[in-house]
Amino acid sequence: MDAGWLRTGPRVGAQRGTSSYSELLRRAKAEGLMGRRTGWYWTVFAVLVAGLASAWTAFSMLGDSWWQLLVAGGLGVLFTQFAFLSHEAAHRQVFASNAWNDRAARYGGTFLAGISYAWWMNKHTRHHGNPNTVGRDPDISFDAISFREEDARSRTGLLRVLVRVQGYAFFPMLLLEGANLHWQSIRTYLTGTGVRGRWSEGSVFLVRFVLYLGVLFWFLPPGLAATFLGVQLAVFGFYMGIAFAPNHKGMPIIEHDQKVDFFSRQVLTSRNIHGGRWVEYFMGGLDHQVEHHLFPNMARPNLRAARILVREFCAERDVPYTETSLVHSYVIVVRYLNRVGLAARDPFACPMVEQYR
Repeated sequence: MDAGWLRTGPRVGAQRGTSSYSELLRRAKAEGLMGRRTGWYWTVFAVLVAGLASAWTAFSMLGDSWWQLLVAGGLGVLFTQFAFLSHEAAHRQVFASNAWNDRAARYGGTFLAGISYAWWMNKHTRHHGNPNTVGRDPDISFDAISFREEDARSRTGLLRVLVRVQGYAFFPMLLLEGANLHWQSIRTYLTGTGVRGRWSEGSVFLVRFVLYLGVLFWFLPPGLAATFLGVQLAVFGFYMGIAFAPNHKGMPIIEHDQKVDFFSRQVLTSRNIHGGRWVEYFMGGLDHQVEHHLFPNMARPNLRAARILVREFCAERDVPYTETSLVHSYVIVVRYLNRVGLAARDPFACPMVEQYR
C-alpha cells in the first residue's frame, strides 16, 4: 500500500460482508453528531463578509495599480470559501429549516460565488448517490480529462495528445475551471429543461455579474480590469479544483451494474485528507470526505468526531478506510491520471513521428 495511506485493520471477531448503515447512523445520532451548528456557520459567514469588505476597501484605495491583482487573488479565495458554504447549505447542513438552506444556497451562493444552484444540485446529487460509478457519476464522465482507460483509448486528435500527459496537465487546466463553472451556470439558465427557479435564480446570477463587471470596468482601465478578472477566475477555479480533486480521483471505480451496498460504496470510493484544522478550513470540510458521503447533512464541525466513529465502524467490518496527506493526495491524482492516459499511447509508435502525423 502507498505510503501515506491509512487502512484500518480488522479487530478480533471483525464482521465481514454487507455493512449495516442504519447501525452507523444510530451511533452518530446517539453521540449527537447530527445536530445543527448554525451559530458556527454564522460566525464563518461573518468572517468571510468582513474579508470581502476588506478586499473591496483595498480595491477602492489602490485605484489604477497593478497591485490590484493581489485583491483579485484574494477575491478568488473568498468566492471559493462562499462556494463551500453554499455547498453545505445545499446539503442541509446549516439550518434546521430546509427552506432556509435552499434560499442560502440558491440565492446567497449564486450571488456570492457565481455558480448556479440548479446546475450544481443536478450534478452533485447524482455524484453523491453513485460516487465513482460508471455511467452514473458525472464527475468521471467522458470530458476533457479521462478517468477510465476505455475513455482514454477513444480519444482522437488534440485530446489524444492531451490525455497522454493529463496528470501533469490537470492542475494547469484548473486555472480555466472558474470560467467553466460560470459557463455551465449560464448554459443551465439558457438551455436547461425543468430548471426550478430558473428566472429568480438566473436574475440573481445576472445581477451579480452586471455589478461585478460594472465595478471592474468602471474604476479600472480596460486592460487592468480584464487582467483582474482573469486572475480572479484563475484563482477561483484552481482553488475549487484542488479542494475537490483529492476526494475520489484514484479511488476504485465501480462498474455500472456492480452491486455494492451504500456504506461500502461511499467508503471505498472516498479519500480523507489528514492535516488538522488548517486543512479543514482550507478544504471547506471536504477533507472528511468519507464522513461527508456517509452523512451528507452533517455539519462541518461534527465531521471531526464522526471520523473516529467511522474508522472504528470500518475496523469492525474490515472495510478499508483511506486517508492520506494533502500533498500526497495530489501525487496520487497525477499518477493515476497519467496511468489512465497510458491507454491512449501506442507503445510501438515513435513519439516524435506521432506528434507530426
